[in-house]
Amino acid sequence: MEQYSFDQLPRAVSELHQKLDVLQDLILESRQAVPPAVELMTITQAAEFLNLSVQTLYGKVCHKEIPVSKKGKRLYFYKSELEDWIRSGKKKTLAELKQEFPAMVRTGKGKLR
Repeated sequence: MEQYSFDQLPRAVSELHQKLDVLQDLILESRQAVPPAVELMTITQAAEFLNLSVQTLYGKVCHKEIPVSKKGKRLYFYKSELEDWIRSGKKKTLAELKQEFPAMVRTGKGKLR
């Protein structure tokens, strides 16, 4: 380990700071490069995540109302697919509907039947 004199300390601290910046950038880049883990859930975990009973979830699977994967006799749910399923049921607010209304009228989609 190199010994520094008092006059050399500012330069050494500056070099150390630059090296820390490089390390920090590398760590941040590596975190961004790692894709998010695919979270696979059992029916019990999915029911808990959705705040539904297992029986209700089986009913939704039976009626093909919810995304599910089946391997053998087991059912599996991807958390991302369940989150997308929840988002697909979002009801628009009055403000969103008012904002879309002029475009609907122009395209003819706002006509009552």
